[in-house]
Amino acid sequence: MDKREKNAPMEPQTGRKHRYKAAAAPMRGGRGPGAGRFGEKPKLKDSKGTILRMLGYLKHVKVALIIATIALLLSTVASLISPKISGDIVDVLARGVSAIREYGEIPAELRGQLGAELVRGILWMLGLYLASVCFSLTQSMLLVRVSQNTVRAMRRELFDKIQTLPLSYFDKHPRGEMMSRLTNDIDNVSNMLGNSLMSIMSSIITLIVSLSMMLYLSPLLTLVAFLVIPFSMSVVRLITSRTGKLFRAQQAALGEVNGIVEETVTGSRVVKVFSRERLVIADFREANEEYCEAGTKATIFSSCIGPIMNVFNNLSFALMAGIGGYLVVTGRVASVGMIQSFLQYSRQFQRPLNDMAGQVTNIQSALAGAERVFEILDADPEPADAPGADPLESPMGHVEFDHVTFGYTPERAILKDVTFEAKPGQTIALVGPTGAGKTTIVSVLERFYDLQEGHIRIDGKDITDIQRQKLRDSLGMVLQDVYLFAGTIRENLLYGNLDATEEQMIEAAKMANCHSFITRLPQGYDTELAEDGGNLSQGQRQLLSIARAILSDPKVLILDEATSSVDTRTEVHIQSAMLRLMKGRTSFVIAHRLSTIRNADLILVIDGGEIIERGSHEELIEQNGFYANMLRSQYRASIKASA
Repeated sequence: MDKREKNAPMEPQTGRKHRYKAAAAPMRGGRGPGAGRFGEKPKLKDSKGTILRMLGYLKHVKVALIIATIALLLSTVASLISPKISGDIVDVLARGVSAIREYGEIPAELRGQLGAELVRGILWMLGLYLASVCFSLTQSMLLVRVSQNTVRAMRRELFDKIQTLPLSYFDKHPRGEMMSRLTNDIDNVSNMLGNSLMSIMSSIITLIVSLSMMLYLSPLLTLVAFLVIPFSMSVVRLITSRTGKLFRAQQAALGEVNGIVEETVTGSRVVKVFSRERLVIADFREANEEYCEAGTKATIFSSCIGPIMNVFNNLSFALMAGIGGYLVVTGRVASVGMIQSFLQYSRQFQRPLNDMAGQVTNIQSALAGAERVFEILDADPEPADAPGADPLESPMGHVEFDHVTFGYTPERAILKDVTFEAKPGQTIALVGPTGAGKTTIVSVLERFYDLQEGHIRIDGKDITDIQRQKLRDSLGMVLQDVYLFAGTIRENLLYGNLDATEEQMIEAAKMANCHSFITRLPQGYDTELAEDGGNLSQGQRQLLSIARAILSDPKVLILDEATSSVDTRTEVHIQSAMLRLMKGRTSFVIAHRLSTIRNADLILVIDGGEIIERGSHEELIEQNGFYANMLRSQYRASIKASA
């Protein structure tokens, strides 16, 4: 637990039992045998609803989808006419063989007739095959566009939704889990739309056309073909009832693996510092084993469908061939060509059954992924602004906390009846032990969370009556843990104000005491930063964050002990930059080093979520209470450290 807030936000309910955490304290929602990342084995909740919702995304590409469907229909029909023509060709050859047996040769008149029929049949076959290939290529190219555009829309909607979610959602869902839904789960949906959707449509068309031709050629043999189907479908239904749950478990396990990888890579420095490589390896192996086990079970069950279907199909084919041969021998059917055509159509009829059974793996994996995506899309966003919310055009920075009570969970209050006032331009220092509620105060001021009781007002307006974006635009934060985005220094500074000019950016950098070190870099303001500014020192990153805050020009400033992890010389630069930044602004300073807030207009001493002391530095010293004891303890610690 870092210095930020021991109590808030509550530790996310990942459900993963880190072996190295278990020895210190049990996690909430611990994982029992076979449980998923959130404490229970996941199941597909509403397959039908998920399918209908996925199909709803196709309305954006309906023209391309209609053309692709027509091309698919024509390609399938063209390929399905071929068995009838091939049967006719067999009959032509059979008539020639009969003539040879009867006359010793094919009579000239019959030879010309048979030759013409044979050439016509072959040309029809070639034409149909060529048409089938052309229509199939058209359908495939259009389908790629349909698939990619649909997934693009889904990914865009998911990413947009993530931006609207409250911080409380991210408190409960690990970042790796969110990344897994944006990547792996969306990719599974893309795979289904790109392959399974048209495969199923092709299979349905093939089934209808093949069945029609089978009934046309021989109703009796069609009945024989259907004798085996109920048994094969029963087996498939039995298997798919299990695989749906298994594939969702597989996706959840993959999310957990991604979560461990993400947090281990992000915290690689901490892992190295504490030499915990072996323990994180063990933790990853445990999650990886669960993913392997879930994936193995899902794949094995789904792989059984194909071989089982083949057994039933071959049995059906053998029955039809035997009965068809008997009918030819007994003279109950007109020709061998008809039997040959019927057997080809029966194969065509069985093939889509196999294909659809084989697509169960992709479909169920996609449904599991889509359902996890829809869980995010259905999550409650941050509450909308109240009708007629104030845009807070010219904030003065007058902040009031009026009997504020708040807890991250309703049953546990972190702030208890907190009341104070910060007048425009004043500096308010928040001090107290770790977990007292200091960071929570600024979190509710930013309206990252809504209160259970009380009111927070800015310039006399309740923050719930102010447009959320305008509220946050009026507040600037310089945190202890600086975050810089991948990109140039210029891009990171302009993140504070996208409309700022070059001159304004440089002036902000000079005020923050970082212009000099930036100009010494090889590319100056265009220097590319490593991930999270890893190629800069902690102090340099902190100065950049101050420059970014200066550029945003907030009316209320929040400083979270920005000098706690730098050397004394750098601290002097940061302190002078912070003083420039604080000038003329209402400032809230979360302080761990009490020596840094001696000149604050008001010091609030917080313990257990309550303000237990308040006043100036001199007034609190005179009270000789909690603050005075903290100051003496820090003084003794500094003397001891320097001895």
